[in-house]
Amino acid sequence: MDLKALLDSIARDVLAAPARGKVADYIPALAKVDAQKFGMAFAPVDGPLVGTGDFQVPFSAQSVMKTFALALVLAKDEDSLWSRVGREPSGTAFNSLVHLEYERGIPRNPFINAGALVVIDRLIGLYGDALDAVRTLVRTESGNPDIDVDMEVARSEAEYGHRNAALAHFMSSFGNLEHPVARVLDPYFRMCALRLSCADLAMAGLFLARGGLRADGSRLLSTSGAKRMNAVLLTCGTYDAAGDFAYRVGLPGKSGVGGGILTILPGRGCLCVWGPALDKSGNSARGVDGLDEFTTRTGWSIF
Repeated sequence: MDLKALLDSIARDVLAAPARGKVADYIPALAKVDAQKFGMAFAPVDGPLVGTGDFQVPFSAQSVMKTFALALVLAKDEDSLWSRVGREPSGTAFNSLVHLEYERGIPRNPFINAGALVVIDRLIGLYGDALDAVRTLVRTESGNPDIDVDMEVARSEAEYGHRNAALAHFMSSFGNLEHPVARVLDPYFRMCALRLSCADLAMAGLFLARGGLRADGSRLLSTSGAKRMNAVLLTCGTYDAAGDFAYRVGLPGKSGVGGGILTILPGRGCLCVWGPALDKSGNSARGVDGLDEFTTRTGWSIF
């Protein structure tokens, strides 16, 4: 199969279709991004990366980075984390407070904002510098030492992050944060403001396609741990549209409001797509279309 030709063909078709969605404007720094950008990159487990369009253009990874934060925590402390955060689809928006009160500060899953804040809190306890732990992981696995925080986006996140602060304070009131709220929020905002390209993310996520093995052959997660992470990505990684994403795309994946979606093809590789205009659930509209086309044409879904 000529993957480069396939990606080029998908990109042409996606860009030719009527535009849908809008960029995330509740974070002012993200509102400036060109909605017409589009890129796809596929990193196979046993071959060179291929890409199309804007696949080498760095963008704000946002919630896609929650994948790497969770992996680092599970690598050292799988058991205690799951007593503090669930593994079920939320059925509500990624920044919703709805479930927290009657579930006594336990978020539904680690990929909604509340759950990711608990993950960052545990990451601080395990690694000290949570941001540096995540940044080092993606730099090493992607092979790109220049990956860093977009400080304009980080400042914008902090200035307008009232809902995230509310989530953190609410969970803290139930005793589900071990560190002060400010200490948890700062690395969370900065982690979400890391800039990576589709190529970077596809390479960085390959340990999940390799059953937990890193680029140097060392083990980050057990085979079982990688399986379980992929399961949570499938059921919870695309907010309250996880069911529709599984129906259309059929891959474990994690989206972010910067327009990126990282998907895992166990045993084959990682496919990342970027399209800044989002649908009503906060997932890239063109990105989902492109991923749908890819799995339909190749038959490479997990189903």
